[in-house]
Amino acid sequence: MLVIGLTGGIGCGKTTVTNLFSELNVPVSDADVIAHQLVEPGQPALNKIIEAFGAEIILKNGQLNRPRIRQLIFNNPDAKELLENILHPLVYQQMNSWAAQQEAPYVIFSVPLLIETDRQNSVDRILVIDLPLEQQISRVMSRDQLSQNEILEIISSQAVRNKRREIADDIILNNGSQESLKGQVTKLNNFYLALSTNRK
Repeated sequence: MLVIGLTGGIGCGKTTVTNLFSELNVPVSDADVIAHQLVEPGQPALNKIIEAFGAEIILKNGQLNRPRIRQLIFNNPDAKELLENILHPLVYQQMNSWAAQQEAPYVIFSVPLLIETDRQNSVDRILVIDLPLEQQISRVMSRDQLSQNEILEIISSQAVRNKRREIADDIILNNGSQESLKGQVTKLNNFYLALSTNRK
């Protein structure tokens, strides 16, 4: 089975693209969704995070205090690495187990930090959802009500756009209409189906 790693910067339209692939009956596993499930109360990963960062990161209802953990790791590479070392192996373990149960010709792993965490070798091909910086900022500002400076800080913590494009096997440029986006997804779907057939 062919595994496509879909990635891209904040606001580039990863969810929109994965939804379009899903409409074509392509199984999609989302790393963010899995990571959220892994830190639910009672989950072993949450207990490890409490051991690493202290009880202050837990809200009164037992849920992870996400704003606090983001604050702790944002400008602290060591803390960020510590959190990633707890979560990422578990995320990929679940994704790989899920993929093994699928019967489709190919599957998609949607991983926002695929390149930043040096996990390129965990997939067969890398699909980057790309967008010019100005449009990226504009979309995130309207979606998340963040300031331009806050958005630029997030973008600077992610892989540089040019690096993503260099590493990509395939690129979807999401700077046009929905019809244009659908056309790119359909074309890539046909390409991946052909590739998966040739691998058999």
